[in-house]
Amino acid sequence: MKKQVLKDQLLRYQENEITEYHIYRKLAGSLAGSPNARVLEDIAEDERKHYHDWRKHTRQDVGPQRLKVWFYYFVSRIFGLTFGIKLMERGEENAQTQYEKLRPAFPEANRIVEEENDHERALIELLDEERLRYIGSIVLGLNDALVELTGALAGLTFALQNTRLVAVTGLITGLAAAFSMGASEYLSTKTENQNKSPLKASIYTGLAYVATVVLLILPYLLFEHLYLCLALTLSAAAVIIAVFNYYISVAQDLSFRVRFMEMTALSFGVAGISFLIGLAVRSFLGVEV
Repeated sequence: MKKQVLKDQLLRYQENEITEYHIYRKLAGSLAGSPNARVLEDIAEDERKHYHDWRKHTRQDVGPQRLKVWFYYFVSRIFGLTFGIKLMERGEENAQTQYEKLRPAFPEANRIVEEENDHERALIELLDEERLRYIGSIVLGLNDALVELTGALAGLTFALQNTRLVAVTGLITGLAAAFSMGASEYLSTKTENQNKSPLKASIYTGLAYVATVVLLILPYLLFEHLYLCLALTLSAAAVIIAVFNYYISVAQDLSFRVRFMEMTALSFGVAGISFLIGLAVRSFLGVEV
């Protein structure tokens, strides 16, 4: 490897280390007084040491990528510390692979790789967020709303042939189901004696259901073309499934593809069956609106 190319590579690693140092420090500052803050500060200090390890060879200072610092800070604050850090750690896996290639020329690369691996284990042990403890409740509300309401809206679209009627009917059905699901989750959590608050579990389930309902019926409130509304609703369902499953796949180290395909197949399968039921209602029972 040419000398200048090698130096440029080391400078990129140096920049990455100082950037992650600032990310961990900023996150630790936002958690002042929390047990997690001390661990994040220790990891930040290791990242700073790694920066100086590479500086010994480059003999050059570099600054952090400020946009990257703020990006991961805001992602962590909005979507949770677990998601933000694990998203960042996914990128760090590539750096570890590159570090290993430098071992013959730079013995300290061994130590840096080991410390990076220790970071991941430490993070997994320290992270305990309420939203992840209640993820099962969120999945329940989200999944039920997607499966039930996409199906209901598909059936209502053909049976009622009126966007406003479909929206009102879907909204009433959805809100009633949200209260029902919330109550069921309250009783279920209370009966199972889980390490969760039954009230919080029911709220997470209900809010996830209501948010999904609003997003799915929104096209019927904004547009007049019946089948355009149905297409937009199904597209919204696919986007919700994709976004949520990406979040889960990162936060809980699960397969995105398997979960996405499973939820999509359920939601769209029920929607297709319900559409056929709506067709049968109009054709065979003579229902006209």
